[in-house]
Amino acid sequence: MASVFLAPKTIISGKDALKESEKQLVKLGKKAFIVTDSTMVKLGNVSLLQNVLDKNDIGYHIFDEVNYEPDDIIVTKAAKVYKETGCDHLIALGGGSPIDTAKAISLLLDNDAPLNSYMGKIIDIRRPPLAAIPTTAGTGSEATKFTIINDTANKVKMLLTGPCLMPDIAIIDPAFSMTAPKSVTSHTGIDALCHALESYTSRKSQPLSDTFALSAIKRIFNNLEKCYDDGSDVEARIQMSLAALEAGISFNNSSVTIVHGMSRPMGALFHVPHGLSNAMLLRECMNFAVEGAYDRFADVSRYLSFSDDTDDKKAALIFLEKLGTLLDHLHVPTMSEFGIDRDTYFANIEKMANDAYISGSPSNTIREVKVEDMIELYKIIYK
Repeated sequence: MASVFLAPKTIISGKDALKESEKQLVKLGKKAFIVTDSTMVKLGNVSLLQNVLDKNDIGYHIFDEVNYEPDDIIVTKAAKVYKETGCDHLIALGGGSPIDTAKAISLLLDNDAPLNSYMGKIIDIRRPPLAAIPTTAGTGSEATKFTIINDTANKVKMLLTGPCLMPDIAIIDPAFSMTAPKSVTSHTGIDALCHALESYTSRKSQPLSDTFALSAIKRIFNNLEKCYDDGSDVEARIQMSLAALEAGISFNNSSVTIVHGMSRPMGALFHVPHGLSNAMLLRECMNFAVEGAYDRFADVSRYLSFSDDTDDKKAALIFLEKLGTLLDHLHVPTMSEFGIDRDTYFANIEKMANDAYISGSPSNTIREVKVEDMIELYKIIYK
């Protein structure tokens, strides 16, 4: 069966990628709307971009009000500011939140429809040029046709999708990820692992997405612990930035599954950062998903040289053991450590399970996933 494969038109990656991107940025327009957050300003990452824009006589307006869980309110405000400041293209600088926000802003610039009207549709509208510069090695949003934005009225995370949400340029410069603290390195790195592993074990996987997924998984297992233990390890940072890109390309052309499906409701109700909620879920969700997909998990185990056992189940279970060891090393906090009240959490489990099911992502899991299964998983992961 034929498959469609999408990726950014231009990818510039490696050391000094921002500097090498000058010719491409000039082509985007005369005045950039820089979508970022206050932390990126404080760390000096925005000034690195400003230097390049100033050198090339590109005007800009800096919108730095994005938070870690962007919502429709901030997107609507940003779109208004974009119009008022006379910008003609967008540059997103930051983690997944600024990049997702920039994508959502682009939907409101020439259209009056509210963001939630795009839910459940394949979006195909005209938008201004968009460049994405990730500062974490995790979300892969710089290489996807998706954006996730909180619907504040309905308290759900909207998964919006369409080819027009794919950035025109992805600039993958490891210099930006060097400033990420240990916790961000851990959670975003696990997010990338979720993307790749879910993509490879999805009903919608395809040969090209599999190639990117396996490569990403291998880079992550070889480099994430190094980045976590020593944030100044430049080569490990380079490898993780490439892994996040590969993982993004992979799930963009396949799909995520049960982890992301269950993660979004947690983020919407309890304001858990996306990468962290994925990290909290990954172990138990993969322990559930492996049944009925032993061959796919065994492929990963053999590709990483974790097992040469010809028995798929044995090889798959060895991979899950290695995954558990990695997660232990990265010190993922429990829900109670994060501050989620047990009674409030359990009172919302049924809503979260139903919201997850409605999103469609759990149904991409090779093993059949029922609402009742997710209710039990939500109970198990609270610690």
